[in-house]
Amino acid sequence: MPRPAPSRRGFLLATAGAGAAVGLAAGPALADGRPRPRPFGRHGSPSARLTPKTLYVDPHGRGDFTSVRAAVAAATGSGWTLVLAPGTYRETVTLDATRTEATWIGAAEDPRETVVVYDNAAGTPKPDGSGTYGTSGSATVTVQADGFTAHRITFANDWLRADHPGWTGTQAVAIKVQGDRSAFHHCRFLGHQDTLLADTRALGHYARQYYAHCYVEGDVDFVFGRATAVYEHCHFRTLIRTDLAAAPYGFVFAPSTAGANPRGYLVSRSRVSSEAPDGYYKLARPWVPSSDPTARPMLTVRESHLGAGVDAAAPYANMRDAHPWQEQRFREYRNTGPGAAVTVPENRPQLTRAEAAAHTREAYLGDWRPYARHR
Repeated sequence: MPRPAPSRRGFLLATAGAGAAVGLAAGPALADGRPRPRPFGRHGSPSARLTPKTLYVDPHGRGDFTSVRAAVAAATGSGWTLVLAPGTYRETVTLDATRTEATWIGAAEDPRETVVVYDNAAGTPKPDGSGTYGTSGSATVTVQADGFTAHRITFANDWLRADHPGWTGTQAVAIKVQGDRSAFHHCRFLGHQDTLLADTRALGHYARQYYAHCYVEGDVDFVFGRATAVYEHCHFRTLIRTDLAAAPYGFVFAPSTAGANPRGYLVSRSRVSSEAPDGYYKLARPWVPSSDPTARPMLTVRESHLGAGVDAAAPYANMRDAHPWQEQRFREYRNTGPGAAVTVPENRPQLTRAEAAAHTREAYLGDWRPYARHR
């Protein structure tokens, strides 16, 4: 039986077990709920900064700032590091294109303990009465700058359909990443529709992104955009839908790769699991936006485990019939699991061994090697 829609607090905590499953051990917590005496752990403090360009954020007031947004506003220019103490930061944050080479560190070892969250959706009215936010504007965190790195942080959008019956603008982005050389290590991305927007600042701008040991959950197109993005050792979790009675519940990936870009999304040594019934999710569908009708979405999934929630017989679908998935760049290579079974060969294009040699993190990321420092 479908379970009731979770509360907002339950939504943030629902994937704690899944986070542990990807190797993210829970950090110590005080039994009585009091804040830790050393909120920034091994990352210094305002009285013992790691570098002159390190700022500390703590919702309990023991840092330089109590909000991430205030710390970002103070960190003008390039090369700043923000250390976030454990806590929930309910706010929207934008890192504009001038704030390059920034690093955000969750001070707890467990990313579940450091959460940046808000609840705007595409259909949410703006406070100034100028309309609604739209999909892109709904993001809890927006990263426009090049050279951004995040460690052990949860980025979430906890807007829920159950709270807004009848809404049509149900896209609710947890993070929008547009910069080149953007890296996320041991992070979590929580949402429902359009959770993680791995994108670029403009059509002619190619943005390389790297996601390692991350957890992403959602239901409809919850990893989408036109970036050149590598997902390595990641866990993608599809959610139950209480508002639908039949399959498909949704789609994991919806790339919108520019036609001139030879590299789109690469998923390697990862896994897709589901809390929905078997076969209720498609692995991907191509997104050809009206702003770029020449897009040729590209997705390669290799050496990954696809659980039973993926429709093995027909893992791909069209977003629009004018742009059939068969004309896009969807390929697989040596995947395992019940969702990877090749029962209808024409529905599962496979790379040859020689072709697979061109679909590696090295080929996609070029001279940028974010994986070399975090093995």
